[in-house]
Amino acid sequence: MSHPIPRPEHPRPQFFRENWRTLNGTWQFDFDYSDSKKAQGWAEKDSLPLSITVPFCPESSLSGIGMTDFVDAVWYRREIELSPEELQGHVLLHFGAVDYHCEVFVNSQPVGSHDGGYTSFTVDITKAARPGVNSVTVYAADHLRTGKQPSGKQCHEFASFGCFYTRTTGIWQSVWLEIVPDTYLCQLETIPDPDNGSAHLRVFTNAPASGLKITAKATLDGKAVGEASAACTGTCTALTLPVRETALWELGAPNLYDLALTLETNDGQVLDTVSSYFGLRKIELKDGAILLNGKPVFQRLVLDQGFYPDGIYTAPTDEALKKDIELSMAMGFNGARLHEKVFEERFLYWADKLGYLVWGEFPNWGLNISEADALCTVLPQWLEEVKRDFNHPALVGWCPFNETWDYNGHPQNDRVLSGIYYATKAADPTRPVIDTSGNFHVVTDIYDVHDYEQDPEVFYKRYAGSAEPFENYPQRQQYGGQPYFVSEYGGTWWNAEEAETQRVRMENGEGGLTGWGYGQRPLTEEEVGTRIAGLTKALLDDPKMCAYCYTQLTDVEQEQNGLYTYDRKPKFSEGVYKVIRDGFAAPAAIEKK
Repeated sequence: MSHPIPRPEHPRPQFFRENWRTLNGTWQFDFDYSDSKKAQGWAEKDSLPLSITVPFCPESSLSGIGMTDFVDAVWYRREIELSPEELQGHVLLHFGAVDYHCEVFVNSQPVGSHDGGYTSFTVDITKAARPGVNSVTVYAADHLRTGKQPSGKQCHEFASFGCFYTRTTGIWQSVWLEIVPDTYLCQLETIPDPDNGSAHLRVFTNAPASGLKITAKATLDGKAVGEASAACTGTCTALTLPVRETALWELGAPNLYDLALTLETNDGQVLDTVSSYFGLRKIELKDGAILLNGKPVFQRLVLDQGFYPDGIYTAPTDEALKKDIELSMAMGFNGARLHEKVFEERFLYWADKLGYLVWGEFPNWGLNISEADALCTVLPQWLEEVKRDFNHPALVGWCPFNETWDYNGHPQNDRVLSGIYYATKAADPTRPVIDTSGNFHVVTDIYDVHDYEQDPEVFYKRYAGSAEPFENYPQRQQYGGQPYFVSEYGGTWWNAEEAETQRVRMENGEGGLTGWGYGQRPLTEEEVGTRIAGLTKALLDDPKMCAYCYTQLTDVEQEQNGLYTYDRKPKFSEGVYKVIRDGFAAPAAIEKK
């Protein structure tokens, strides 16, 4: 009996071609515990002994394996069939993400490699491919305990603990093929300009396209609203696309324009076609506030770790990605910090569709940034992320680092942070950049702190009751007057099944409960509700505050401070949820100005 293809949807909705096919499903597989099988010639092997379901990592149950120990490398193999007609152009093999160092072989020939476990890459396999059956072999090495690669919330010890969770190795996002002509569209950069009713486009081709032209057509709700053409210049062609109707992308009204791009000859012969979309919106910083389309918007954010019980890093379905946003919005949030991970692009697609603000972040934990050469590791991967996600209107800011703690007693190299900041501003001057969320700031457009104080009275005095912004590390960073917010707070620890046991143990002076969260665990769910609402009120009543970010959306493994369980079920009674939701949604002081 055949099984349905997992995650069959197109992985890149903002760059869609009709001529594509998914390679998700069953692949041959094997472990390489000593990372020695490449030297043993495994790129030439005609079969592997195990099988795995791609795009799920071998640590996950959805992969069919569920092996969670450390492994230095893994191997994948499958066969694909190509027709002579398909080989007349280029055959592109796309990977959403492979953790960490990846090498790809077609018919035993090396065709490309990539470093970075979180960003997408493409290899052109045309020269190694042949008509008929072709073998594709993928090798992935993952050495996350070296301090030389970013690993985010992947646990560097055998068992998960605290806020570190099950590891991911190898392929964990979709793999797919595209058939394209000799000269083809390979990248689009869209800069919205709502004040002038336009979108400015930069369209890239794989090779110089002089003598050809690019045409862009925009529609809104199926109605043609704009068209522009430009003669190609080299590999990058710039054009401005005016629209006759200006419909802004806003919270509650996430208007999106459909965009059709064609690469054609001057006599109208179409060579390549790509479908995309864009939103007209602008982000500004003014008078201590973050403005969306000229209006202050208090960002009510939640920390989203992007982990799943059965898929680990990979959502089991596309619907699961959408559901996470809907669960967040149901709690009163209007956006999220996508925390210590580069999320699947389909998540950003749903954020665009649903009108949900997101911050693009990076899994910097695990990388030693006390050494300047960390810049060589982070910069290429980070710029790949900026390029991939540049066009999403839901993405309102960048944050390449989070809590840059000392590494083995050595402080961060400030040049690593400032270098990434300035590179990000050069790559994307349209969005604000936070150099490192929480600590330790070097140069930043928005100043944020993390604060897991659990006493609402102390919290209120610290924020709403103080004339000066709170500085959590005054010896290491200094506030410079930027827009200000608390980008991690709460983390209130609750597990209903353990509550009574905890009460008894506390009365007896005992400890030893499982689970993890911030501060002293509340004894009742009613206490959870009043604590979260009280902490939130302290931030909402602070006129200096332009946003908050609550930790966190769901439990993850042993971390029990989510608003939902790990499997996305309710944790509280409806009465307690109402107290929490009302607290999150109350008017902010900055909105009353």
